[in-house]
Amino acid sequence: MLMAAAALLSDLMNTPHESLPSPTKQAKLRREAIKLGKRLRRHTGQAIVDYNMIENGDRVMVCLSGGKDSFGLLDILIYLREHAPIEFEIIAVNIDQKQPGFPAEVLPNYLNEIGVPFRIEEQDTYSIVKRVVPEGKTTCALCSRLRRGIIYRVAGEVGATKIALGHHRDDILETLFLNMFFGSKMKAMPPKLVTDDGKHIVIRPLAYCQESDLAAWAELRRFPIIPCDLCGSQEQLQRKQIKQMLREWDKRFPGRIDNLFRSLQNVVPSHLADSRLYDFAGLRPTGQPDPEGDHAFDPEEFHDPDISRAVTQIGDYFLER
Repeated sequence: MLMAAAALLSDLMNTPHESLPSPTKQAKLRREAIKLGKRLRRHTGQAIVDYNMIENGDRVMVCLSGGKDSFGLLDILIYLREHAPIEFEIIAVNIDQKQPGFPAEVLPNYLNEIGVPFRIEEQDTYSIVKRVVPEGKTTCALCSRLRRGIIYRVAGEVGATKIALGHHRDDILETLFLNMFFGSKMKAMPPKLVTDDGKHIVIRPLAYCQESDLAAWAELRRFPIIPCDLCGSQEQLQRKQIKQMLREWDKRFPGRIDNLFRSLQNVVPSHLADSRLYDFAGLRPTGQPDPEGDHAFDPEEFHDPDISRAVTQIGDYFLER
């Protein structure tokens, strides 16, 4: 619905006057657009504050792929730079991977138009990936590894203090389930991290933003989107399967995706099973009440009071026997 509204409002700019929707409908669409922009900026600003992503005097390198998410990230950060109580710089960086048919002029033209300093790094990773990865196999892992090394090097060369990536809330959850289903790990994308070489800080300011909002914003702002043709034919990638699963959940169970993301911020190591995070082997009874201690049956904090009450009653029943 939001995407449709954004597309319609975007089209109004080039619509003849006699074909325009009614003034009432136009006003409604504009209100929706304003709400969308405020929501994205609020979520981004909140993530930046919660994780201290950007500090006074930072030089933020925005990795611009040409997709909707990185365009949205750059657009929102430009707005926040003008309105935030701190001062920071922005430089956009794109890696031209020499994919056949890549429109090399699109990003420089756009960045010159909006007045953002930028650097286009030309590296033929496309040929490397195509040569190394067998036809039909997933290229994302190698492509990502090659890009990462280039990004780290360029960050040092441009004097960036933070590397900003365009991953959003849905990306983070998809990564969580990918690692659980196929990697036997509970691991997602953190909003902020130190790079594996120990030299840089990577931030994901869109960590609280929904992909659907970013897609609608891209439509509204008419970003010159550049599709990635390197892996576009691999329709059965595991990430796409996870994405479809989450979409179906969101459609059938509104609010479930929000709860899933919040669970990443409310981890209880003593109620999982990783002995590296919690000393299960060293547990001993102290004989003293511990308000932080475990209960034989913890009453689950479900939002549905009927479910919560039922779980508590079941626990009480077994404790009394």
